[in-house]
Amino acid sequence: MPTLSTRIQGLTEGGDDGWGLFLKARQMVAAGIPVMELTIGEHDVRTDPAILDEMHRAARSGHTGYAAVPGTRALREAVAARLSAGSGLDYTPDNVLITPGGQAALFAAHNAACDPGDVALLIDPYYATYPGTIRGAGAVPRPVQARPEDGFQPRAADLRAASDGARSLLINSPNNPTGAVYTEATLQGIAAVAREADLWVISDEVYDSQVWSGQHRPFAALPDMFARTLTVGSLSKSHAMTGSRLGWIAGPEAAIADLVNLATHTTYGVPGFIQDAGLFALQQGAQVERAVAAPFLRRRAMVLERLAGQQVLRAIPPEGAMYVMLDVRATGMSGEAFGEALLAEEHVAVMPGESFGQAAAGHIRVALTLPDEVFATALDRLFAFAARHAGAQALS
Repeated sequence: MPTLSTRIQGLTEGGDDGWGLFLKARQMVAAGIPVMELTIGEHDVRTDPAILDEMHRAARSGHTGYAAVPGTRALREAVAARLSAGSGLDYTPDNVLITPGGQAALFAAHNAACDPGDVALLIDPYYATYPGTIRGAGAVPRPVQARPEDGFQPRAADLRAASDGARSLLINSPNNPTGAVYTEATLQGIAAVAREADLWVISDEVYDSQVWSGQHRPFAALPDMFARTLTVGSLSKSHAMTGSRLGWIAGPEAAIADLVNLATHTTYGVPGFIQDAGLFALQQGAQVERAVAAPFLRRRAMVLERLAGQQVLRAIPPEGAMYVMLDVRATGMSGEAFGEALLAEEHVAVMPGESFGQAAAGHIRVALTLPDEVFATALDRLFAFAARHAGAQALS
């Protein structure tokens, strides 16, 4: 057959984009081997039946044809109202494009911000798809490391040093995988670099409903940042609607108009009955988002309690999102080796830190996504495994 494009063949630079261990765990499950999966950010409860009832009603009533490409007016109004309430800005429907999930929003935002060959900055550790998303848009990812000793808060000086020739900067707070919520000082530093280097900031805020300590501040709300910020959001995490693929990009009206043009030539919108369900979900108010988030706060406490009772694993307590990053270096293993051995010996699956960049090497990411009793058992196995291997390391 003809040769495929360099772009599509190079999305992950020939690797598995960090998903190898996750896929191995799924293969074990398919073979009938029980595995406790603490890998991806998938809620242990499914979408609220009332939301699904609205989706069914909308589909049965005929909202199954082509929907407006920018999104239905009603949903864009609801998203604009949610963004306005959280930021103090005055979003209108014309500042919002509805997308097939946050991932599609990230891809579209980089297409808007970057021309082929442009440098796109991102913070390391990063969500595993970020580099491939940037390459898919034809840009060149340039990671900037955030250090564990800084609580994974990126330093403005490091961003400034990497900004030569860059067109965009992708940030994510609350952060996946680290759980960091960027401080005011961190955000102000990022804003200063964005102004100096004339960068578009693509702010992934899909975890804005999961904040455990500190405070989430929308990046676009910082002085002079609205005009250079594309904010990505989604109902996947806030409303347990991961499979519905319903997200958005919010930003300056002129940028959104061009992004609507891109959507016309790519996704051609989101099914209307799914948008109606999303509108219904948002109309239920913030208490629904708090209820969806509550189990992750409980399980975060379960991890921190176990950490306090041992000396092998370390963690920076996550300030947000549905994960905990554990430093496993005291076992003498890399994050990848730890994850592989944990899966083989204990049938507990986690994501190796190396999946998320070099700054997370020697760590694992634990998703807080199993029911409490099952999660407790998985944690006990994980901590016992770490103690056993740390002891073996000390004897060697």
